[in-house]
Amino acid sequence: MKRWSKLQSQLYAIIDPTLDFQIHCAAYPMDSRRGTSDLPRYWITLNGEIIFDYPRQFVNDRGELKNLSPDARVQRYPYANDVSAISELLRAYIDTPADEIMTKHFAEDYWGLANILRAADKRIGARRLDTLRRRKGNLAAQKVIAARMAR
Repeated sequence: MKRWSKLQSQLYAIIDPTLDFQIHCAAYPMDSRRGTSDLPRYWITLNGEIIFDYPRQFVNDRGELKNLSPDARVQRYPYANDVSAISELLRAYIDTPADEIMTKHFAEDYWGLANILRAADKRIGARRLDTLRRRKGNLAAQKVIAARMAR
C-alpha cells in the first residue's frame, strides 16, 4: 500500500488544487467456493461523481475484460487485469516533462487516462486546456475541463 500512496501523492502534486479530483486504487478481498482472489479497482471522482471506473467500464456481461487496445486479448477478470499497467501509465505521465505533456503519445494508454490527467494537470494552462477540449472526445476528460474552465 505504501507504493500506491506514494504514486497517489505524486499525482496529486500535479493536479489542479482547485478541483475536487480524487484518484483511488484498492483491492477488495473475494472469498468464494472456488478460491480467494483480490478484486482490483481504479476509480477517479470529480466533485464526488465517479468519472472513471476500472474494471466496471471495461468488463462485459460475460466477465471478460476488454481494454481499448487494438490487440487486446480477452481476459477473465479478476484473474487477469490491467492494474499494474494502469499504475505504470500513471508513473509515465508523472515523469513526463511539462513541455511534452500535450504532445506525448502514451502508447500504453488503453483506458483514456492520459487525457483525463491532462485535463486535471495544473501545468496545462487555459489556452492549452481549450485546445484539449476541442480535440478530445473523452467524456471524463471533458467533465474535468469544464470544471477547470468554470473557475
